Amino acid sequence: MTWLPSDAPGAGWSLVACAPALALAIDRLLGEPPARWHPVVWMGRWLAWSGARVAPEVDGSRVRSDTRLFWLGALAWCAGAAAVVLLAWLAQAWLLALPPWLALAALALLLKPLLAWALLHDEVLAVERALAESLPAGRARLARLVSRDVAGLSPREVRESAIESLAENLNDSLVAPLFWFVLLGLPGAALFRLANTADAMWGYRGVRGGRDWTWAGKWAARADDALAWLPARLTALLIGALGALRGWRRLPPEARRTPSPNGGWPMAAMALALDVRLGKPGVYALHPAGRAPGPLDTLRACAIGSRTALAATLLACAALLGPAII
Repeated sequence: MTWLPSDAPGAGWSLVACAPALALAIDRLLGEPPARWHPVVWMGRWLAWSGARVAPEVDGSRVRSDTRLFWLGALAWCAGAAAVVLLAWLAQAWLLALPPWLALAALALLLKPLLAWALLHDEVLAVERALAESLPAGRARLARLVSRDVAGLSPREVRESAIESLAENLNDSLVAPLFWFVLLGLPGAALFRLANTADAMWGYRGVRGGRDWTWAGKWAARADDALAWLPARLTALLIGALGALRGWRRLPPEARRTPSPNGGWPMAAMALALDVRLGKPGVYALHPAGRAPGPLDTLRACAIGSRTALAATLLACAALLGPAII
């Protein structure tokens, strides 16, 4: 089963199945589109607007019950998801009516903003370059990547955080969108990016930005967990395979050290593949027997990430290509 037209000429739609590869090439060559044209930015604006009307301010005047907050958050999330899926479905239906070569170009251009590997890769390398200048510069650059407090991080912890962000977001920014693109086309990739963006903005177990997200953001957090569950494990397998990981039996127990049901998998795979310790101070440590990561480990992590991104893209093309040529 595939969302590609089953009654279309096989050779032509085999070309369209290469959209993930073209989208990755566009990502590397052109980077991110301007914010005013970026669909993930639009999603963020909707989530900021609706979240301000769902999550209560921390001023002692909350009148809504936990149950009501949960369902308000769920309804707001579902409204955004329905709009995103409908728009993506309409766009996809329109472009699949075009000649295959034109559909390929249009589909890749619409898929590209839902992928963000090149930006992630370059930002992680920028943290390493900034850290070589000074610790404050490294911390400041890292703050663009992570939501944790970076003020008290040591050079080792800055580097650990950057490598962790690379591994975790490799799934969120590339593998998972491609996974859902293969299954459902543009609507699937767009739905995942909405869920992931909502989790980043709403999925907190307490106060953030002066609002209490404990119940208002619970649906968003669980939805992201569900949609990322299998892709996160696929990402870990690809990182391990392409990073020459030894001792695969250590991966599951290491992955379960983190509070996240998904984020620990690619991060643990990267820690084991590099043979380094990664962790969040006071929360968890992955592969604690590993050595402290050095500058070359950041470069190795980016290289493994690039190979993983390429492999995931080729697998996505192959998954779409099989039904297209039958």
